Amino acid sequence: MRLRPCIDIHDGKVKQIVGGSIDDKNRSALTQNFVSRKDAAFYADLYKEKNLPGGHIILLNAKGTPEYEEDRKQALLALKAYPGGMMIGGGISPKTAGEFLDAGASHVIVTSYVFRDGKLDREKLSEMLSAVGKEHLVLDLSCRKKIDDAGNEHFLVVTDRWQKFTELEVTMETLTELSSSCDEFLIHAADVEGKKAGIEEPLCRVLGAFQEATGFPVTYAGGVHSLDDVRLLKRLSDGHLDFTVGSALDLFGGKLSLEELIAAANE
Repeated sequence: MRLRPCIDIHDGKVKQIVGGSIDDKNRSALTQNFVSRKDAAFYADLYKEKNLPGGHIILLNAKGTPEYEEDRKQALLALKAYPGGMMIGGGISPKTAGEFLDAGASHVIVTSYVFRDGKLDREKLSEMLSAVGKEHLVLDLSCRKKIDDAGNEHFLVVTDRWQKFTELEVTMETLTELSSSCDEFLIHAADVEGKKAGIEEPLCRVLGAFQEATGFPVTYAGGVHSLDDVRLLKRLSDGHLDFTVGSALDLFGGKLSLEELIAAANE
């Protein structure tokens, strides 16, 4: 189990937000937990100093907007500060992936590009694989919960910065099948992202069971706000599931320090 650090960038600033509050039609709906006065390179430098590789940079604005360009500039500063130490996601396509890899990203993280009309597009996934190689591709299967008519929970992948549901459910079978097409999975539980109210336990059980059975790298994000949450993640995955902490981290206005989180992961 490892702590994977994060740098979320929105409007050209490092922020922590409530993931489910993003709404392109109503920007005022966005709930911000923290807006940093420091640039992205500051955090990348710190993660490098603490020897915390494998973290992720997420660009939270819509691609093609002026805000996204500001996000991109910040991301490039972070990648320069910690070459090979971080991966990047947000608006990534085969045409843009090379710029970020050349700038020092270890991997590119992709969700929306490989979906069309709510379904996984195998042709687009093949395009990404051809462009960057399996060893540089992380599939982001971030998801939200839906309840069917019988009252059963299903965790469905969401695209476009967690705004649109797809038909793809996060299950052992889905993870096993897609693991042949990427190097890692990153999975945000978008319903609890940024709320500092605890992890999505049913989802973590699925991820933990898959990771324990296969050893395939999976990073979980969403709701971690205490050391007890970290210990629960460890129990659910027998210590195999990596995790990230955002709003609850003292760097982003929370109460948990990097040092105590690293120690909890290594208990």
